[in-house]
Amino acid sequence: MTLSSHDVHVWRTSLELSAEHVQRLRQTLAADEIARAERFYFERDRQHFIVARGVLRMILSRYLGLDPSQLEFSYSSYGKPALATSPGKDWLRFNLSHSHELALYAITYGRAVGIDIEYMRDKVSSEAIAEHYFSPREVAELRALPVYSQRDAFFACWTRKEAYIKARGEGLSFPLDYFDVSLVPGEPAALLRTLGGPHEASRWSLQALTPGMGYAAALAVEGHDWRLSCWQCAPSWSESLDPSRSMLSGS
Repeated sequence: MTLSSHDVHVWRTSLELSAEHVQRLRQTLAADEIARAERFYFERDRQHFIVARGVLRMILSRYLGLDPSQLEFSYSSYGKPALATSPGKDWLRFNLSHSHELALYAITYGRAVGIDIEYMRDKVSSEAIAEHYFSPREVAELRALPVYSQRDAFFACWTRKEAYIKARGEGLSFPLDYFDVSLVPGEPAALLRTLGGPHEASRWSLQALTPGMGYAAALAVEGHDWRLSCWQCAPSWSESLDPSRSMLSGS
């Protein structure tokens, strides 16, 4: 796989793999990743973590020309992973997110990136959560929408906000109500306002993604001079990695 400074690659994979594939992916993980996996109480959550991290290693290895087990990661004080000692670590940037049965990965060349995916559970999209985490402008826009549009708008807002703070790499030390994103159905995904003023907001672009039925997702990328390619990571090692445009939303 090759990547230019104007490319953003987004990969999608299912977390529901066979026990054989889970075991093969587990063998590529570092000791600290295995220890994290073992801390999950439920077996399904443990397997999903192993798949998410193992597929990340598999994808990155395609760009770096290394065996997946050779990759080493470092972590920021906010927990964001980065390549530690691998060749190309200074230019290859990535971010990942997983929810329910799907995972998404964003890969870039030398520019900050964040990605978020959420399974749209009806009980999650509540006004109380919006009032606690969203900005006053976002809460007002959400309330003004018809009831049948509010769930999709809630998750559009949530994923765009999460993608942006993940791209910044500061975690929740940068509160979610410090900035506004678009959320009204039919409007383009956009960072409308953020702490630091118009110049800071103009540094970033947002893209809505449609990874699958019942899911919402968003991508935040530093700059605007980039092109998006979406890929499906095949569950079988014997299959090729198939290009797909199916995740690119019209907004």
